Amino acid sequence: MTKKITYTLLLLSFYTLLNAQLSPIDVAENTVKISRFGEEIFYYGFTEGDQVIFSFEEVNGKELKEIEIVEMPSSSKFMDYKTKRIDKKRLTINRTGIYKFRFANAAITGRVCRFKIQRIPASVTTKNFNTSVSWKTIYDTTYTTESEIYLERSDTSVVNLVDQVPRVFAKKALNGNDNKTIVDFSLPKGTISWSYYIGVGKEGKQAYDNGSNAFVSTGPQSVSSLPGYSALAALALYGKNYFLKTQGLDNVKYWFITDLDNVHLFKTNRTFKQYKKGDVINDADQMQTPRSGKIYLGLYNDNLKDAIDVTVKVTAIVVTERWKTKPVQQMNVTSRQELGHDK
Repeated sequence: MTKKITYTLLLLSFYTLLNAQLSPIDVAENTVKISRFGEEIFYYGFTEGDQVIFSFEEVNGKELKEIEIVEMPSSSKFMDYKTKRIDKKRLTINRTGIYKFRFANAAITGRVCRFKIQRIPASVTTKNFNTSVSWKTIYDTTYTTESEIYLERSDTSVVNLVDQVPRVFAKKALNGNDNKTIVDFSLPKGTISWSYYIGVGKEGKQAYDNGSNAFVSTGPQSVSSLPGYSALAALALYGKNYFLKTQGLDNVKYWFITDLDNVHLFKTNRTFKQYKKGDVINDADQMQTPRSGKIYLGLYNDNLKDAIDVTVKVTAIVVTERWKTKPVQQMNVTSRQELGHDK
């Protein structure tokens, strides 16, 4: 008798356990308003062997255009059209994954929908499976090799561009020569600044020599190793002027003219463009513009009878850069959103 009672109790316990395993577990029970021409999407995770029970109704008894259940990413498992109600639709989950529940409204008015999702686990071991799903940010890192340009070295040099003593004839020269003269020169690539000296006759030449001597006696020694460094180079590089104004009998008018077309206007006594001018016995200055192209210096002698000899010197400071390339590994990080189970 005792054995029969024990057997019966064990059998009842087995059926009780089996019944507990087969009891539906609520996954979601929501009421949602779907806007006109809109859709709402919900994601849940299920494990292999689950039985999913899906129920749906439109609260006001109206039709909803589409209801679809999709095994992500794109395997449609259930779809219904123009639906008012679905009562306990069952789906068997053959593979653990994420499932999308899509509700689409094509009407011009909104729809209020109520749905319920339950699962019956396949065994006790999957009873506590977490059905929650969230978006997770995944970072992907790749490496590429690119060429990077770098400055290997930078050399500063002094370039003497003009060292002339052009003769500018008188305004009423008997030989018919023009009392206008052009001195032109081209600035080297990499010019950062330049300077000029203009001086008339012996007085102008002497003033240049005096300035050069003053530079030698008082100039800085820190750049003495720079080839060709002189008083005119110091003027071009630092704006330090060693050339004093002098007195003399003759003067010269000068213009730095913008281009060849305006040189022609200058020679034909018409209005022309220039970016610096003077009427001097001697003059010197630092020039920081322009830094490229051809430069035209127009000289004009307004003396009626006597020609003048004009000392013209121009020096440029040139920086030559040597660039090279080297391979550099670049890290590229991109991000993407993925659905995943919440553990």
